[in-house]
Amino acid sequence: MAVRITYKFKGKAKEINFAYDKFHDIYEAVAAEEGVDLTRYHMMEQQVEMTSKGSSAVRDFRNKEFARFGFSDIYYIKDDPKAR
Repeated sequence: MAVRITYKFKGKAKEINFAYDKFHDIYEAVAAEEGVDLTRYHMMEQQVEMTSKGSSAVRDFRNKEFARFGFSDIYYIKDDPKAR
């Protein structure tokens, strides 16, 4: 089943193809598409993971950082093969 991602970058709606063999998650895919360097983000994400007791802190950090980068409304779109 093909997977696409829809997102907004700086207010402009966009849609891209997504595959797990290329990216760890949809956030890395949209950042790569827009040319955003995630080196510092990954370092901080590891620090949050090591110091927090739950996954909600990491999720909250990710959402706030990607909003700061200019991303919003990041979602999966699964193509329905029967619709074709």
